[in-house]
Amino acid sequence: MSRSCLVPYITARDGEEADSFLSLRANFDEAGRARLGYWDEGTGDRDVRGVLWGRVSQSIGGDGMPAGEPKWRLVHPARQRETMLRLRCQVCVADARTPDGVLFLESKKNGVPTSITTVRTAQPPVCLRHARIAAKRCPYLAAHGSVALLAQSAPLYGVIGTPHAYSGNGIQVLAADDVPMPYGDPSLRWFLASQLVRTLRAFTVMDLEDLVPAA
Repeated sequence: MSRSCLVPYITARDGEEADSFLSLRANFDEAGRARLGYWDEGTGDRDVRGVLWGRVSQSIGGDGMPAGEPKWRLVHPARQRETMLRLRCQVCVADARTPDGVLFLESKKNGVPTSITTVRTAQPPVCLRHARIAAKRCPYLAAHGSVALLAQSAPLYGVIGTPHAYSGNGIQVLAADDVPMPYGDPSLRWFLASQLVRTLRAFTVMDLEDLVPAA
């Protein structure tokens, strides 16, 4: 596939559909506390911190990579979670770690971050080869411009998703926003995650033009 038609690994594809709301139920954790769950819940439905994730089908080609027309403004939850957790490139799934740190892209919408800025991101890292194309292919980054952050520390922070509640009428979907919910918050027991978030620390602000030579 040529660079001009390369689709990032995390981009959602046509034919990938979210699981039915009817698949959700209330169940109990190991401490006996009620929480959101699935009727047929499996080990992969929760992340490393025990938070439930939304299920979305995957369209996979013969090469084991996503296939189908891209939905450019949408990110596939499982692939975002995979690349963010394993620090893999959001475009090609290669290891994004380098001897100098891990490269992330951040929007310039609220200005260029400084070394004292707290940066929380749901954008998985990128490898040096695909940093530029990731900046172009992401509608949000393309609209506001982007800057590269080479992070020496990027611990997991929490998740973005949709809160739920349980009442006499059963499970209810509550209003959602894009504000990350930190791990450890008791509200996460009734949360359906769709994006994994990291906090970037000890990072160096880089210019993509300087960091990645032109092809």
